[in-house]
Amino acid sequence: MPNLDQIAGQIAGSLLDIGAVALRPHQPFTWTSGIKSPIYCDNRLTMSYPEVRDLIAESFAAIIRKQYSDAEVIAGTATAGIPHAAFVSQKLGLPMAYIRDKAKGHGKENMIEGLIKPGQKVIVIEDLISTGGSSLKAALAVKEAGAVPLAVLAIFSYQLEKATTAFAEADISLQTLSNYTALTEKAVELGSIKQEDLELLKAWREDPASFGK
Repeated sequence: MPNLDQIAGQIAGSLLDIGAVALRPHQPFTWTSGIKSPIYCDNRLTMSYPEVRDLIAESFAAIIRKQYSDAEVIAGTATAGIPHAAFVSQKLGLPMAYIRDKAKGHGKENMIEGLIKPGQKVIVIEDLISTGGSSLKAALAVKEAGAVPLAVLAIFSYQLEKATTAFAEADISLQTLSNYTALTEKAVELGSIKQEDLELLKAWREDPASFGK
């Protein structure tokens, strides 16, 4: 299995290079929740870069082979996790499904599309972990279907305490290929931000609600 610390830096560099992640410590973005954030992440862009998406898929696959070899289904979260789940399931030769953010309003009113059977062991693939709410909702949908969510694997995490606490309380394993710390360190190394900006970025992660006030 590849060294996860090296992978975290490599993927962070790739995300910065293709513009999937942008850092603006002095001109923060505004989230829909109203929170000011020095980081903007759109991992959907990785789909358009074959080398980057393959690095992500192979890294996910390596973790699953090593740590979750009993996985039987790869399930992507709608919508950004779906393509990555497809890439990973193809590499592993496993069935794939995807999980809606809410049950469909017509027909069978499915929340899970594809086939997840009771008792099956499932890996949930997500693109981004912020507060962790939507990812946990997907994992709990797997539980409600009578299956077993072995873990949520995501490309990137903001490393917010709220998400860490939520996953711990739900007793669901979370692993990410890269994270906020690796990204900010890589950004300094590449000259995207200045060394002195790291304190501002660290302050946001520790208390997002008060950033920029």
